[in-house]
Amino acid sequence: MTIMRSVMYIPGNNPKMVAKAPEFPADIVTLDLEDSVPPAEKEAARQIVRENLIYAGTGGAEVYVRINNWETELTNDDLEAIVYEGLSGVTLAKTGCAADVQRLDWKLEELERRRGLKVGTVKISMLLETAKGIINAAECCLASPRNVNAIFGAVDYCRDMRVKLTNAAVEQQYGRAHVAVACRAARIVAIDAPFVDFKNIEAFENNVAEGRQMGYEGRMIIHPGQIEPSNRMYAPDPADVEWATGVVKVFEEEGIAKGKASVSYNGKMVDTPVYLNAQDIIAAQAEIDAKMAKA
Repeated sequence: MTIMRSVMYIPGNNPKMVAKAPEFPADIVTLDLEDSVPPAEKEAARQIVRENLIYAGTGGAEVYVRINNWETELTNDDLEAIVYEGLSGVTLAKTGCAADVQRLDWKLEELERRRGLKVGTVKISMLLETAKGIINAAECCLASPRNVNAIFGAVDYCRDMRVKLTNAAVEQQYGRAHVAVACRAARIVAIDAPFVDFKNIEAFENNVAEGRQMGYEGRMIIHPGQIEPSNRMYAPDPADVEWATGVVKVFEEEGIAKGKASVSYNGKMVDTPVYLNAQDIIAAQAEIDAKMAKA
């Protein structure tokens, strides 16, 4: 399993914010070359990002870079600037179809070979944030073995759909659910959209809870104040860990060991799918514990 509870975005053209990257207790720190960087600042941002790839990860987070989409004709320049040691992955903005991902995969391999990096080192994250991207979500998520997550981009999605973005998120339901299902079909992590009302933590937590029930396992973060609730809410509930531990013990001792396909635990039936779900919960908590031990 891969824990991606919080994905903190930092403008690549802001040296002061980049300097704080190791201080953020996020699972992933993403240095941005796209929307948060004005056109005149792109080249300077590339240089800042390249110089800080290793440094940004010294706090324990994986380091990703959001790159501009292919239609901008900036993508190749972004990649040439940032595919170096210290880069864990890239997030392709406005991913629209499988060909976008496959083209990125090819370019990453070319750069890895040219720079002596192990092929496959740089992972792919996709921002699905247009009507085209949402419709093609499944093919995008399945397009490359490098794919590790897809992010639902609610802001651009609502703009493309010509609807108003709201905290209630009713207007996002179709796109949000569609991306989550596509991620599970591809066995990658679904990352929920940024919540722009960043000072409203109560509304943020309500929105996280809704997304979790859709299958989201992490969040794109735009303000440090959202990291703690994100890390907490995307981690297994302690009560669920306790339940899962009991389920695994009972199923292995009373079910598997005795040749039974189902057993009873706390008055409820436990069969193989329940057992596997319990194992997933325990594995997720173990990965979080291991990460915390290194911090």
